[in-house]
Amino acid sequence: MENECCPKFDPKPWEDHEFNWEEKLFVKDHMRCILHIPLNFGGIMTRQLKVMEAAGACPEAADFLVMTGNDTLWGADVYLAATKDVPGEKMVRLSGTFYSRVYEGPFSRIGKWIADYKAALQGMEKPVKELFFYYTTCPKCAKKWGKNYVVIIGRLK
Repeated sequence: MENECCPKFDPKPWEDHEFNWEEKLFVKDHMRCILHIPLNFGGIMTRQLKVMEAAGACPEAADFLVMTGNDTLWGADVYLAATKDVPGEKMVRLSGTFYSRVYEGPFSRIGKWIADYKAALQGMEKPVKELFFYYTTCPKCAKKWGKNYVVIIGRLK
């Protein structure tokens, strides 16, 4: 992934999609935030990509998945999809039924997106256990492709 950047994101497979993950493997890290604004996200990505590449654990670019979760005013967990365990890194496996919905626009709309997402699930009578946010491209590629997609992924109860 060193010489390439984010592939163009196709939102169709993620839009209003229910799916199962069985032991989906991620490297888990934590970023610092001030009022939800990330402070060290770029550093985490640089470090983790280097470690993952050295371990041969990076998925193909089209399958690469970066999510955040457990978001607070002061920090958030970062999940990077991996193809195998990375020595010395915290690894987590996610299992269960998940539901995804795609949003496009500036991150300042995330509160509205969350409200819309929860209303959609409530309408389907599907309670959500926890939310993850899949950032489909880096800021540079969002400008290049002209779209800033975010996929909200909820683990259902």
